[in-house]
Amino acid sequence: MEGISVVPVEALLSKRVQEMVQNGEEPPPPYVCRDDESAQNVPSASSLLPIIDFKLLFSPTKQKEELQKLRSALSCWGCFQAINHGTSSTLLDKVRQVAREFFEQPMEQKKIISKGVEEFEGYGADPAPEEGQSLDWSDRLCLDVYPEDRRKPSLWPENPSSFRDVLEEYTVKMREATNLISRAIAKSLDLEEKCFMSQFGEQALLQIRFNYYSCCTRPDLVLGLKPHADGSGYTIILQDDVEGLQVHHDGKWFTVPTISHALLVLMGDQMESCA
Repeated sequence: MEGISVVPVEALLSKRVQEMVQNGEEPPPPYVCRDDESAQNVPSASSLLPIIDFKLLFSPTKQKEELQKLRSALSCWGCFQAINHGTSSTLLDKVRQVAREFFEQPMEQKKIISKGVEEFEGYGADPAPEEGQSLDWSDRLCLDVYPEDRRKPSLWPENPSSFRDVLEEYTVKMREATNLISRAIAKSLDLEEKCFMSQFGEQALLQIRFNYYSCCTRPDLVLGLKPHADGSGYTIILQDDVEGLQVHHDGKWFTVPTISHALLVLMGDQMESCA
């Protein structure tokens, strides 16, 4: 009789995808979420995904037209690429750089701030999924950054040495960006400009998540991140220069183009009914 070894999902979650790649391992069954027939190319959304210029949103002459464009983006796509959003390209480059340097560290260094299997904050993988769901082929670092009394300094990386200062600065700018976006969305929907800001409140939770997608020997079988909807108000995504992120629209998956220093804004469940 042949013995069959079954590795519990919890055991896999305690191991990093980066480790498996470095060891030359094939994706274990819990990571396999599709077969060769389901893996297919999808059209590019480069000419379709709306781009909203925030400088025009507050321009006396161009505001009305850009607000109409934003309203259409919200109702048709539920997302848009934001440019001229007020966060400097220098800071965005720093954020990408410290994230890259963190994930390139030896595994022993990163594991200093490892999270538990059922916890969200820290370095690791998402908590165990529901029965029947596959695991994501990715590692991540998730941190509560605002309000400040929710922060867990022990989980903030000390290496690279600039990580904490860059994250502090990025947190301030993302709070400004969320306020700017909330005001713009309200105006596009003919609502009172501060209505969403009032609903979220001054102490609205802000989380920052760094995702690392390792190369895979069988990319046709795995997904870096499963199809999902965010339960938040909205999510602001800073992409690197590698395409791969997709959004679902009119029954198809579209690849989101990478636009230098743009921010992708995705409506979450809390905002979906408003748009």
